Amino acid sequence: MAVRIVTDSSAGLPENVATELGITVIDLHVMHSGEEESTSGLSSLELAAAYARQLERGGDDGVLALHLSKDLSSTWSAAVTAAAVFDDTVKVVDTASVGMAVGAAAMAAAKLAGEGASLQECYDMAVDTLQRSETWVYLHHLDALRRSGRISTATAVLSTALATKPIMRISNGKLELAGKTRTQIKAFTKLVELVRERATDGPVFVAIQHKEAPESADKLETMLRDALPEGSSFMTLELEDTLAVHTGDGAVGVSVVFSEHVEAEQ
Repeated sequence: MAVRIVTDSSAGLPENVATELGITVIDLHVMHSGEEESTSGLSSLELAAAYARQLERGGDDGVLALHLSKDLSSTWSAAVTAAAVFDDTVKVVDTASVGMAVGAAAMAAAKLAGEGASLQECYDMAVDTLQRSETWVYLHHLDALRRSGRISTATAVLSTALATKPIMRISNGKLELAGKTRTQIKAFTKLVELVRERATDGPVFVAIQHKEAPESADKLETMLRDALPEGSSFMTLELEDTLAVHTGDGAVGVSVVFSEHVEAEQ
């Protein structure tokens, strides 16, 4: 038996990776209304049922749950409610992040669980991985983000009028503007600078997620490979559906796990 790791689809974990590491991925909901799409968090009943199934598989070793930031979805609060049913056998991580930063934390915890680590040890590993992580998103346009209510209409209109290409950053669980440029190549150059200035001499893990922009993702990966320490590892994959609803076509996200803890830029 081993600690069971549960996350949601916003983590963006490839199916083969989740299967190999024994990570359970619960799909968030994408809702359609005509041509409009929106997302909905998981309920406490859905999560309680999922945790119960994993406890049956893992026994008293427990379940570690990692979900997207509580500031971006109701899923975290539902997870806390669900976990309370199981006393101390289910721990919920306050990830304050989204995307492959959460996925990387789930992977790290799952690898440790596979070695027989305790629930607390897996929790500590997940938290440490998240504290060493940063996530940025390049947006080709702000329309989808405006429709989702993550930014104001005024900000979106101004950005469109100025023809800017914004770079957003997950900071303390919330989405904030990290920079604006006029072209994609300038945005990617800025992204590389942001990643490089936080990297020490040690290798890093980089996950690049994109929404129907494989060429852009490949271009950014090449730039990052040239800039980052030798031995760094890379993963490029399609942006998960529930995140893509908010980013729109052409978006490219970058989640990086650094070798050492870095203080978030204020």
